Amino acid sequence: MTTEGPAAEPRTLAEDLRARGDGALSALLRARPDLLSPVPNDLSQLATRAGTRASVVRALERLDRFTLQVAEALALAPDGAPLGTLTALMGPEAAEALPGALETLRTQALLWGGDDRLRLVRTARDILAPAAGSVSPTGLGPSVAEATSGMSPGRLQQILETAGLPPTHDPVSAVDALTALFADRPRMTALLEAAPAEATAVLGRLTWGPPYGEVADVGAPPAPVRWLLERGLLLPAGARNVVLPREVALHLRDGRAHRTPEPVPPAVEPRAHDPQAVDATAAGQAFTAIRTVEELVKQWETGGPQILRAGGLSVRDLKRVATALDVAEPVAAFWLELAYAAGLVAPDGEVDEAYAPTPEYDEWLLLPAELRWAALVTAWLTATRTSGVVGTRDAKGRALAALGPDLDRSLAPEIRRQVLDFLAALPAGASATPDALLARLRWERPLRGGVSMDALRADLVRWTASEAELLGVTGRGALATHGRALLSAAGDRAAKAAALLRPLLPEPLDHVLLQADLTAVAPGPLQPHLAETLHVLADIESKGGATVYRFTPESVRRALDAGRTAAELHAFLAAHSRTPVPQPLSYLVDDVARRHGRLRVGAASAYLRCDDDALLSEVLADRRSAGLGLRRLAPTVLAAQADPGTLLERLRAMGLAPAAESAEGDVLITRADARRTPPRSAPVPVTDGPPVPDDTLLGAAVKAIRAGDRASTAVRRESVPRPAAGGDRGLPRTAAAETLATMQAAVLTGESVWIGYVNADGAASQRVIGPLRVEGGFVTAYDHTADEVRTFALHRITGVSELADDLA
Repeated sequence: MTTEGPAAEPRTLAEDLRARGDGALSALLRARPDLLSPVPNDLSQLATRAGTRASVVRALERLDRFTLQVAEALALAPDGAPLGTLTALMGPEAAEALPGALETLRTQALLWGGDDRLRLVRTARDILAPAAGSVSPTGLGPSVAEATSGMSPGRLQQILETAGLPPTHDPVSAVDALTALFADRPRMTALLEAAPAEATAVLGRLTWGPPYGEVADVGAPPAPVRWLLERGLLLPAGARNVVLPREVALHLRDGRAHRTPEPVPPAVEPRAHDPQAVDATAAGQAFTAIRTVEELVKQWETGGPQILRAGGLSVRDLKRVATALDVAEPVAAFWLELAYAAGLVAPDGEVDEAYAPTPEYDEWLLLPAELRWAALVTAWLTATRTSGVVGTRDAKGRALAALGPDLDRSLAPEIRRQVLDFLAALPAGASATPDALLARLRWERPLRGGVSMDALRADLVRWTASEAELLGVTGRGALATHGRALLSAAGDRAAKAAALLRPLLPEPLDHVLLQADLTAVAPGPLQPHLAETLHVLADIESKGGATVYRFTPESVRRALDAGRTAAELHAFLAAHSRTPVPQPLSYLVDDVARRHGRLRVGAASAYLRCDDDALLSEVLADRRSAGLGLRRLAPTVLAAQADPGTLLERLRAMGLAPAAESAEGDVLITRADARRTPPRSAPVPVTDGPPVPDDTLLGAAVKAIRAGDRASTAVRRESVPRPAAGGDRGLPRTAAAETLATMQAAVLTGESVWIGYVNADGAASQRVIGPLRVEGGFVTAYDHTADEVRTFALHRITGVSELADDLA
């Protein structure tokens, strides 16, 4: 049942919600998704939940500064005050924006009632206008009634007499008389005109808050303060404190609740750039981001750093990553956290747990460059893990490590989105300073996180600006065209952004330029298979617009260890070089291949065998083999006390090219991509509250709430006997025969009925159902409360009643 407008003035928030349409209820649940956990049974329960302190605080934190100022003014006004009173509190400059703010408060069920009786939810009033001893966010103190609570009747009468008011018979009427004086502008003006200049100065210091002042002794105050205390313009608030009553402060403020209402957000001043230059800069940085993450994860393919006992990466390992990527440590921490958030690296789950690439990394490598970028940016937008706090200390003084625990900051995704939205509102190619973005954010969410979190909020704005630049979402501080697509309202935003980025990325190359100094120059990005093979065959010497690879005996041996033959390496170089293969490079490949595998290392502890006994004699005589525990077992076999891995490493350091072999004598092939974690899912963001529900969930929730409300407020026909026990609010009571007859009649007529039902657990409930079929001791009916077809056992139905004609 949907009602478009109230027939009379609502008496409660529940009645106000009951009079709203389905669209208004959907808007409320969308703005305050915590009200849906779980779905309320009816509108009364929804109203109760909307008035709880935790939910109201969450709603207030999401108001902009002006709407919050309006709510603060309403908290000061009498309950049920008309719109004119609120307009006077806010000032004429806020009149134009006032209807929008009131509509926002009504939408979020923080305010109800018409413009002639504005009622702020009581919990919000208690939060925004605290009692005596506290200060309102407006800087106003307690009212006269609150400040004089506990004051002796004789003292109140003295104040009335000094202020020129007639005596009264009781404290209540005395407080009312004093309040009326302070609210009467002509009389109040005349009273203040007689005040000494020093007393006026004291009032001026307290007018806009804080309203509390300190004196040496309230019983013997300075003359200006005594003059004010004698007339109630200041009131005692302890042995050494005085307070300015709210009514006096409002008079001194000309009736305004705030010194400066802010109906308009601060402007974000744009700094113009060429949009094409912005897109080109952002695209170049996006490509760099893809290559950086790929290079980072490749470093861990054959074994990543071990995980600290407390979790995360050690400072030494973070420095190694920073050195390898040639970036600062905070930037290295960002790339690490991004790869982790995208599910590309994870703990391997072994006994000595270490980090390694995940199977998702292999799938990511196969994607086109623009889709790889989209995957990274999508993970960044929603991640709550914040790399900027790496290196700082937690509340217990422990340093926070990259990839470690306690890096989640629930504010991060919201602030990232808001900063990008602010940039999207600027003209194409325009940037803004982080300070301007922070000022706008503070207007949008003035209470968000409180004072203790304001520093974090400022850091998050600054980190968002730098991270968006690193990822290529922005260029020169301005939002790129493909960055704007990430903020679109409908469709696959990541796919749209990737499609816009694709024409701006360089095309992958299928060739390199081989040079006589044993280097290869890649003049641009390489195709994945070419880059993968070249990464094994050569070492990266320098990066930039072009990448320089250097061939060394160690790198060629690495390719041979991976299972390549010399013939395959020659063919690969000839096929992918735009220049002839230099002779020194061919000689290098042949020389390493000729020596590769002459020595064979296997597991005894370890053994070393070679068909050339002279070579084994040379190894035994070499001083660098000391410590390996080598001894000759046969002319072609040496035994070692070191493990095979150590033996391989030491022999290679001696300039030899040994190969590992299996127990059967076969050469073991070492693949760079052999190490992967088991399937891992990306870390789940630690969100701040439930997510915003989609339209499908909202529609279903509103239907369920309406149905439950209909069941709880259904009116029964007077012709049916009233329940004998429990009054009108109890379950209906009818005989079994009458229940069966009423159900059968409802099936024939298609009408809905009101029943009492006790389930298998003994829980009693009231429901409105539309019976569809009665057979075998069960009733199949459409349950309006649950908004679905259910089956009810006849023997569990305590009674049945027909609905009134207007509700059936």
